[in-house]
Amino acid sequence: MPKVSVVVPAYNAMKYLPETVESVLQQTLTDFEVLIVNDGSSDEIVEWGSQITDPRIKVISQENQGTAAARNKGITESQGEYIAFLDADDIWEPTKLEKQANCLDNNPLVGLVDAWTAYMDESGKLTGIVMRHTEEGDVYKKVFESCDSSVCCGSSPMIRRSCFETLGLFDESSYIEDVDMWIRIASRYHYAVIKEPLVKYRQHPNNKSKDCQSMLEGFRRLIEKTYRALPTEVLYLRPQSYGRLYVYLAWRSIDNKDFQQAAHYRNLAIANYPQLLLKPWVIRLSVAIAVLELLGFEGYEKVRSFNRALRRRLSFRAI
Repeated sequence: MPKVSVVVPAYNAMKYLPETVESVLQQTLTDFEVLIVNDGSSDEIVEWGSQITDPRIKVISQENQGTAAARNKGITESQGEYIAFLDADDIWEPTKLEKQANCLDNNPLVGLVDAWTAYMDESGKLTGIVMRHTEEGDVYKKVFESCDSSVCCGSSPMIRRSCFETLGLFDESSYIEDVDMWIRIASRYHYAVIKEPLVKYRQHPNNKSKDCQSMLEGFRRLIEKTYRALPTEVLYLRPQSYGRLYVYLAWRSIDNKDFQQAAHYRNLAIANYPQLLLKPWVIRLSVAIAVLELLGFEGYEKVRSFNRALRRRLSFRAI
């Protein structure tokens, strides 16, 4: 039985998939299996997979059913003690599996261990943005307050197999099945985090998170589902959850070059949770919307590119 099973859902992903798999083969922990779940792709993934000689890698094909079903297929076919998910366009740093497996080995209460995540653009160039968090231990109260997990992205966590045996598989009817699962895990297990960027998250036009309407509907379902299971004395936190959701959607709208929709979501966020007006990340959001409205998307991109270059320079100096 391998130590870690790596599950890679893949749908027409050959543009990035070979580089993604290569980042797994470069891991310092070598006791793993890789299950690439071909979710009804029409590209050459089957032919490519047939040429792989590494016995640790297996391509499993199914009819197109979506990411949740592909992840579930990978879980049911896997044998590892721990399970790590890797989107077919993301990349891992070489020590990712080793550091997370060591954490789970040494912390029996932990069900999920996350890692910080660095953003890269479509070509693989780092943007200077790193998703960081430090929430560890019993994080459920913080998680249900926002109805979101602190997990950086779908490619960042490693999870004990026993979590799925206890809680079940991903909800295939949910658009945000990963967030739903991370919250379910937080309700029963502790979190841990490796506080260094071990994942590179690729930004491109086909990112699932850019579909704001589907994300809104998915999070609404999740918020209502979560609060139905909570005591009535914490229901006052629901507006805060919606406020944070609308801030997230406002940022996604900016990525979609739609400042009017961004302003709409920002206003909904403040209407639901007025205290957000004082939060630095909401102030930055309002500045971004104003710059986008004033300079247009081309001018906004120039400002953002300057900020990213400055972040990269400061990061290199810190190293």
